[in-house]
Amino acid sequence: MSAALLPVLALLCYLVATVIVSQRLYHADGPRLKLLFSVAITGVVLHMLELSQNLFTAEGQNFSLLNVSSLVCWLITAAFTVTALRTPILLLLPIVYGFAAMVQVAVILLPDAVQLQHFEHSPWLLTHIMVAFIAYVILIMATLYSFQVSLISQRLKQKTPLPSGTVLPPLMQAEQLLFRLILLGTLLLGITVISGAVFSDDWFSRHNLHKNVLSTLGLLVFAILLTGHRLAGWRGRVANGLTMTGSLLLTLAYFGSRFVREVLL
Repeated sequence: MSAALLPVLALLCYLVATVIVSQRLYHADGPRLKLLFSVAITGVVLHMLELSQNLFTAEGQNFSLLNVSSLVCWLITAAFTVTALRTPILLLLPIVYGFAAMVQVAVILLPDAVQLQHFEHSPWLLTHIMVAFIAYVILIMATLYSFQVSLISQRLKQKTPLPSGTVLPPLMQAEQLLFRLILLGTLLLGITVISGAVFSDDWFSRHNLHKNVLSTLGLLVFAILLTGHRLAGWRGRVANGLTMTGSLLLTLAYFGSRFVREVLL
């Protein structure tokens, strides 16, 4: 299949999935799940095939800003799609699939820069980067999931029932899953920050300092949140605010310097 056709087909699948889940989000019978997941999984597979062609070239691995953004988007979309098969998170799927569609538009329209890597010569670096990506994806999932937890909490306080077609987990179960995601993501993030500081020769170099400082700050924010939740029962707005702050710091760390180098400069 043509490399130029793959993002177009993935875009169409993500758009159709967004429409399917949005149209019947509050329907008494809910969205057509078989159709939704068939289209969404097709989009995820097409996205994966597109990524494999863009990332892995004959000259090396092209980890440009656009390719890295697409990779992170694919990881988030695939994770939410698999999670939605067993966990009631349908309210978040329009956001996830809508954003994935926007990324495909960027892949189609924007020129892709070249940022070649040769990870076959440095398996440790590849492992470090993949663990960092997984940590970021898990913490972004936690950030999105925190919006659903906030909605459940708000509805319970206001004693306002959601439309009959909306399926949401109990608040305690939702909060438990949220903090498990944050804990797992924080542990993986801690591994990447500490291992990078210990084993990397250029951790304090100028081109890495911005990323490493922001990543460390993000790690501290999530660690403070987990400690506060454990010792003082932090939840609600405090937990949501710290989760969003930590995710914003990580986003700036992972993509801020790349955006300045590859787009602004």
